[in-house]
Amino acid sequence: MEKEKEQKIIFAIVAVVCIVLFAFAISPKTLQNDTYYTIKIGEYIYQNGISNLTEDVFSWHELPYTYPHWLYDLGIFLIYNFFGHAGIYASTIILASILGLVIYMLCSKFSKNNIVSLIITIGAMYLLEPYIAARAQLLTFILFGLTVYSIEMFLETHKKRYALYLIIIPLIIANVHCAVFPFYFVLYLPYIAEFLWISFIDLNLDKRIQKLFIKVLLKICKRPKLKEKLQVKYEAIPNEIIEINEKRKKLREKPYRIKVTKNFFVIPLIFVMLIAACTGILNPAGDGAYTYLYKTMQGNTTDSINEHQPMVLVNCEEFMFVLLIFLAILIFTDTKIKLSDLFMLVGLTYLSFRTKRQISMFAIFCAPILAKLVAAMFDKYDQETCKKLMNFAGSCLGACVIILTFALVSIDMLKDIIDDPYVDSSTYPVSASDWIIENLDYKNIKLYNEYNYGSYLLFRGIPVFIDSRADLYAPEFNGNPKKNIQGRDIFSDALNIAGIAYNYKDAFETYGVTHVISYSDSKLVMLLSDDSDYKKLYDDDRFTIFERAVSDKEI
Repeated sequence: MEKEKEQKIIFAIVAVVCIVLFAFAISPKTLQNDTYYTIKIGEYIYQNGISNLTEDVFSWHELPYTYPHWLYDLGIFLIYNFFGHAGIYASTIILASILGLVIYMLCSKFSKNNIVSLIITIGAMYLLEPYIAARAQLLTFILFGLTVYSIEMFLETHKKRYALYLIIIPLIIANVHCAVFPFYFVLYLPYIAEFLWISFIDLNLDKRIQKLFIKVLLKICKRPKLKEKLQVKYEAIPNEIIEINEKRKKLREKPYRIKVTKNFFVIPLIFVMLIAACTGILNPAGDGAYTYLYKTMQGNTTDSINEHQPMVLVNCEEFMFVLLIFLAILIFTDTKIKLSDLFMLVGLTYLSFRTKRQISMFAIFCAPILAKLVAAMFDKYDQETCKKLMNFAGSCLGACVIILTFALVSIDMLKDIIDDPYVDSSTYPVSASDWIIENLDYKNIKLYNEYNYGSYLLFRGIPVFIDSRADLYAPEFNGNPKKNIQGRDIFSDALNIAGIAYNYKDAFETYGVTHVISYSDSKLVMLLSDDSDYKKLYDDDRFTIFERAVSDKEI
């Protein structure tokens, strides 16, 4: 017993070290587009507070804005303010490590097998690599993981503190990333659906309806013999229900494929969920926590952003591989799956096919389900292998070998990113921004720029035409029907101008554009170079800047 305890302690250390090493290896050093506006917004909130976060001050369109992740923005700015780009890189590694540890905790909770949990956690983190970045979603991944853990513990232990956690977590989400606030409640649905499904079956409605129908017939029937038969049948139904329930109970104790559990603590869990739903109002965005996602899905911005596109299975080999593992276990072995887990698996698979970004949620919440299935399969078919692996991994020699192996793999992966710059000058107009700040009255110009690098211009303090806050530039968000303010589809206009789908002359005149920055090899630059109304002011390998001659009617 003492040896087993020592093995668990050693392996826990091994798991933590391996997860941190792998998180280090997959965390990007180069800052992503969204991180730039996050820093700048955080700076604005730090300087001005949160009392009046209703207007955007970073584009030159003068639009309303609700700052959907103000708390995360403020936190990232503080990190940047004290530690610079290196601090943001370090924070990404730390949050990625915490996310990995939360997934491992969930896998261990579900499977009770630490070896399997570590392997599947590393696999889940590998699947999550494209989503590891200095963005608010990284923190909400952690909060969502803790949500599922708290739900599981509340249903298992019935302790009130887990209910308290389930109320605090959505309050944090509403201020850290209110756009995903509704997804918090999706995590409850598999548990509620399982309870409702079992409760519905246990009602034995067919027998109850049959009993009611016979009771009506007994009242209207005039034939004694038929009435006697109906009475016998009527009196037999309660015994039939008891017999059905007994068979059902035995079947649930030894299920064929799907395990079902009727946990009456789902009822108080529903009340906890309803209380948690009220926390969405406690943020500066007002009703944004409830309406943001709906407005986003109603608009056209998701059609043009890569991570919102539907998943093509053949292009997502890792996802396809994991899906095949699930199918193989469920079809070709007699491993049983819990009904709530099946609901979670099917639901997240469907969401992943609808939009690629939900692969991240699939990785986080289906990893524990897979760990449980694999562990159950080993328990049934090959318990000795897991015991041998645990004995090796729980020894000092085994721990050293595993950690050294992970260290070597992580170092090899780090070779590809360790020399990366914090700011990619081939992607963002670093030199061009320097020139704008030094040579133009940049606070008072109206600069047209493209979507992909607008956040960097914003970060440098240059007012933008558009940046990666796609919602801000969609009519669903920047209009106000109550004040009779028509929303403007700046997002579509920006894309169409860049793609020469619009007449750029008319578009620039409509918006009153005074200057243009675009990729040096773009079609727009080729057209502007031959247009006498545009004067080339700056040119480098990646970006070109033009000044536009303003017409008399615009003055």
